[in-house]
Amino acid sequence: MLLALSGAAFAVKPVRVLIVGPSLDILGGQSIQAARLLAALRKEPGIDADFLPVNPRLPGPFRRLQRIKYIRTVATEAAYLAALFGRIPHYDVIHAFSAAYWSFLLAPAPALLFARMLRKRTILNYHDGRLEDHLLKFPRALRLMRLADCVVAPSRFLVDVFARFGLSVRCIPNLIDTAEFKYRERARPLPVFLHNRAMEPLYNVPCSLRAFGLVQAKYPEARLLVAHDGPLRPRIEALVRELGLKNVEFLGPVQQKRMAELHNEAGIYMTSPDIDNMPGSVLECFASGLPVVATRAGGISYIVEHERTGMLVPPDDHRAMASAALRLLEEEGLALRLERSALAECNRYQAPLVASQWADLYRELSSAAPS
Repeated sequence: MLLALSGAAFAVKPVRVLIVGPSLDILGGQSIQAARLLAALRKEPGIDADFLPVNPRLPGPFRRLQRIKYIRTVATEAAYLAALFGRIPHYDVIHAFSAAYWSFLLAPAPALLFARMLRKRTILNYHDGRLEDHLLKFPRALRLMRLADCVVAPSRFLVDVFARFGLSVRCIPNLIDTAEFKYRERARPLPVFLHNRAMEPLYNVPCSLRAFGLVQAKYPEARLLVAHDGPLRPRIEALVRELGLKNVEFLGPVQQKRMAELHNEAGIYMTSPDIDNMPGSVLECFASGLPVVATRAGGISYIVEHERTGMLVPPDDHRAMASAALRLLEEEGLALRLERSALAECNRYQAPLVASQWADLYRELSSAAPS
């Protein structure tokens, strides 16, 4: 009887998972996805999930070190590595979020190495649309990636890129909690545009600005809300002045909880990256009834279908972007048709459905013998 009871207890023992990724102190797609996934997994039976930030806040007076360029990188990395080595032994599966280039070496690579040393199962969850360039410039990164028991990407786009480098990868998509957003139909959208990507070269914010300029030439009252920040902000602000644009509002860093308000305020979402993966911002628009105009960069065309769930244009083509935006403003029924189709598309990315896919993978890995 005792043996039967102990066997039953063992059978229901939860899988202990440590998610390693950026916290919401770093505004971006990975931190938002990590937070959403953690919340969803805590509702999954048999999964005991915790989180370890790759950007820990140093305690007390040491936090001042994180305000000093270069020193903050060394201090933060040291704190992260110490926490990583101390916590890995207590978990069955280590799930590491990953970006490209040096970020890969500083954050997920140590997690894979430590977990391998301690014979823990590992998942590399790669999220960066610059994957091909990453692997071409740093071919040894592929060897480190192969240390993972499973590599997962959120889009078929990255799965296809990995395949060209000989690595088989699973696809588990980004998730969206539609309850975070207020769906509102816009039969005839107002000319209020939202752009909320970081001001970095790969997101090509100038293309969106030039497209907005063409729209404003026809609709002088048009507004552009520019959320978030980045190293190119001074140049982008200068371009606004150079183009003579009016009603452009730079909102600076915007916390995720406020994004729902901006989605509700806007009439059209505009994003013009040259490189991208699976932007969660697009799913947020789907959930908000905010029609999307986007470039066909990277994985965007894998989640947005032209003239069904959004409007797609060639990269770095501001005239095509402006033309698509004007169609949404003027073509009867177009915006409403896109909004309704996009909302239905959200069903594929609902938090419970995606979390259950992760839970199945955790159980599969934890039940396998260590390699």
